[in-house]
Amino acid sequence: MSRDRGLFLIVFCALSGIFSGVLMRASAQQADVTRNPLAGDAAASVEGRRLYDQACLACHGPAGQGDRGPALHRGALPPGREDGDLFHAIRAGVSGSQMPPFRSFSDAQIWQLVSYVRSLPAPAEAPNAGGGRGRGGLVPQTMVVTMRAGREVRGIRRNEDTFSLQLMDASGQLHLLDKQAIASVRVDAAAGPPAEPFLALSGGLTSDRLVKSDAEPHNWLTYWGSYQGTHYSSLDQIDTENVSRLQMAWAFQMPGESVLEATPLVVDGVMYTTQPGTVAALDARTGRQIWRFTRQQKIRNPYEINPFNRGAAVLGQRVFVGTLDAALVALDARTGQLLWETQVADSMSGYSVTSAPLAVKDKVLIGVSGGEFGARGFLDAYDAATGRRVWRWYSVPEPGTFGSDTWLGDSWKRGGSPMWLTGSYDPALNLVYWTVGNPGPQIDRSPRGDLDNLFSDSVIAIDADTGERKWHYQFTPNDGHDWDACEDLVLVDRAWHGAMRKLLLHADRNGVFYVIDRTNGELLAGTPFVYVNWMTGFDASGRPGIVPGSNSSTEGSFFVYPTVGGATNFQAPSYSPLTGWFYLEYSENGQRYVSTPAAFEEGRQYIGRAPAADAAGVGPRPGEPTPSAGIKALDPETGRSMWDFKLFQGSLANGVLATGGNVVFGASRDGNLVALDARTGSHLWHVQTGGNMAASPMSYAIGGRQFVAVAAGNVVLAFALPEASR
Repeated sequence: MSRDRGLFLIVFCALSGIFSGVLMRASAQQADVTRNPLAGDAAASVEGRRLYDQACLACHGPAGQGDRGPALHRGALPPGREDGDLFHAIRAGVSGSQMPPFRSFSDAQIWQLVSYVRSLPAPAEAPNAGGGRGRGGLVPQTMVVTMRAGREVRGIRRNEDTFSLQLMDASGQLHLLDKQAIASVRVDAAAGPPAEPFLALSGGLTSDRLVKSDAEPHNWLTYWGSYQGTHYSSLDQIDTENVSRLQMAWAFQMPGESVLEATPLVVDGVMYTTQPGTVAALDARTGRQIWRFTRQQKIRNPYEINPFNRGAAVLGQRVFVGTLDAALVALDARTGQLLWETQVADSMSGYSVTSAPLAVKDKVLIGVSGGEFGARGFLDAYDAATGRRVWRWYSVPEPGTFGSDTWLGDSWKRGGSPMWLTGSYDPALNLVYWTVGNPGPQIDRSPRGDLDNLFSDSVIAIDADTGERKWHYQFTPNDGHDWDACEDLVLVDRAWHGAMRKLLLHADRNGVFYVIDRTNGELLAGTPFVYVNWMTGFDASGRPGIVPGSNSSTEGSFFVYPTVGGATNFQAPSYSPLTGWFYLEYSENGQRYVSTPAAFEEGRQYIGRAPAADAAGVGPRPGEPTPSAGIKALDPETGRSMWDFKLFQGSLANGVLATGGNVVFGASRDGNLVALDARTGSHLWHVQTGGNMAASPMSYAIGGRQFVAVAAGNVVLAFALPEASR
């Protein structure tokens, strides 16, 4: 519904005790109606002013001119915002701000307030962003800026603070200016109120640039940093000698109902970061917001879980993001305006989109969550320009197709196997590599039989143009542990056992590190990176040897390593070409797997896991490890752990980043961002962020200065060396 509630957050501030006596008569209307039924009613506007003076004036000033809260007059509210957005902000408040909910107001009273706010004219002379007591009145203006170096920039002001100014010129180019480099600024009053320029959607981040992302280490162009999924930055300004001097450069608040799990993108100085229903574009040098898109969830499954969003994709001048109600949205990368929206699946069946899309050529690829609900998984490709679906590949085969004989009866209809985590892409082979999650039901195997349940817990190589499967490899057949394979796929070309190979590296939730030939899916090596006791090795075809009694059953398994959370999870690993090593966060622990019959109800969880008490009474055998967690370096040549740095708490979400400065940055669940020597694992630096971290760090550079950014709680933090240390 809303395209940008955040830009004009209606931070109404209430005076206590003002509600008594405020009674009115008007027809009630549901809170989710967009159009104001009292629009154009002069009496409603008069009543709205009376309410405003009682409840809002102390923060927003007379006639909405702005004071402690932002200005609300016509010149301050961005165009295209709907009455329903104002209604919602008044009724529900704004999370993370001073705006309280006004639930005592009737619908009619709120619509009267909206009528009054809509009637407020812009001041005759638009105020500047500075001065005054607070945030009042950031009015769009046409500004002419002369830089100290002599360059002149003319454009519409998008945002401004004491030290920075963000302008957009007539071509749509954003200019992110440091005020210390500005000689003069003037407002072009003769230009009148600025109109939004017509912006062609050509240019921007091209497909060719995505293919050659290694040539742009100052940018972070995809969720994993590159098509190869390495989650590596070749930037080397921050190194083992100076990393101890890192300091916070900026912080950006993103309040919401859940902690941030997103890995931001940086494209030509602009950072794009997300949370459920929200995309924010920031000046990556200062953290200053340029625009914010907000979309209300249209449908909410009452059994919804995993209320997270892990990132966006950019192609051309478009930003793509998924939603919890299973839609795919395209925005203008320069303004945040909605370009198109496509419904991917039905969230009432358990589907949602939680991870970042992947832009490939002229398409946008997106998978779905829903494995906990038995919702049949798939991977979609959409036309980036129009949102039209080009192809769909189902991860659970229907009868008569390859793999359908690995499902018992009609269990395939409820087979889960979601393809929710962002994949990787090899442009030379034109193959997309995507992982598949757990089968349904998750723990109770009886409906699906003692069969492999393809293509659950697998990696699939898919033709990017047609959606045709080229090969697959299954990591955990007939999974009864929830060991979905939705972990990163790292594509590297390197010498392996004396010959150059095109490799796919993958640390799986089942505790095994895999080396696969990505041209044909041949398993080259599989080595446990934590203690595992569910398998004995691999046969000639690459199939694991399953230890009897290790899978789920009504009687219960023995004490199996790893746990249902896995030895690692969707958090980012990292591969460094400098060391040739693979870095990851891990957890080492075990549990029993006890199933119970699960009845399928569409849109509800389809698990079949017995109560925890039923899994008690059996523990580790003598000599088996006690619980631990940490960051490891693995040598793909041998699978051997090269070093191991212990963490206090394990995590399913916090990842690592290796850099050209031979530093490995790691986020930890206890709130620490830590820097380690990539060669030895030695501690070099850490900072306690004070937030519940559930994300992976990334790196970029602006004007030759390297930043490391990560989310902590509901804040995006960026760190850099002091200016004098560079």
